[in-house]
Amino acid sequence: MAPGWLTALAWAYLAACFCCAAIVSYDIAIGKRRQPMVVMNFVFPITALYFGPLALWFYWRWGRAGEMRPARPRWETMATEVSHCGAGCALGDVISEFLIFALALTIAGRTLWAEYTGDYVLALSFGILFQYFAIAPMRGLGLADGLTAAAKADVISLTAFEVGLFGWMAVMTFVLFPAPHLLMPNSAAFWLLMQVGMMIGFCTSWPANVWLVRRGIKVPM
Repeated sequence: MAPGWLTALAWAYLAACFCCAAIVSYDIAIGKRRQPMVVMNFVFPITALYFGPLALWFYWRWGRAGEMRPARPRWETMATEVSHCGAGCALGDVISEFLIFALALTIAGRTLWAEYTGDYVLALSFGILFQYFAIAPMRGLGLADGLTAAAKADVISLTAFEVGLFGWMAVMTFVLFPAPHLLMPNSAAFWLLMQVGMMIGFCTSWPANVWLVRRGIKVPM
């Protein structure tokens, strides 16, 4: 279904991403570099699953706990903020794609509409959950207040992430691999292209996060 060169590239990049995520996870868990904010122990490895070597470099340069660093540039703070948002989205998207594929779900006869629905619902759910574990401990909030604050802080940025990803998924479906040659989640090429979509989502979420931080709705990481 996919060209041989694309499949080979996909397997190579997927392998690199898994290795990068494993290195980050090992450093956090075994190397005792646990993050002061617990949820970031999951955010950094998840980000490496789609940004690969770039995420590993970022973690080693700016993310490792317990190291003295010079003053952080503003872009680094915002990149950490967006990666926190993106990790919840990415996790929800991956789970949703596998479920929809396994259950052969469609809406109005199209898998894409089911993917949009499932991806958004699960991305929003995991994103708010990740934000809850960032906001609630910092502000000393209970469950209800914490979830409310997390939703207020992250719905806009999560939606912006999914808009970027969904636009790319439409290109995948209608331009790159139109029916009946659709890529499916059992294909390495599918996941490579989804990683590209997540990178695009990261970029489209950036302005939303900047706006939310400037308005005081989100606190910089």
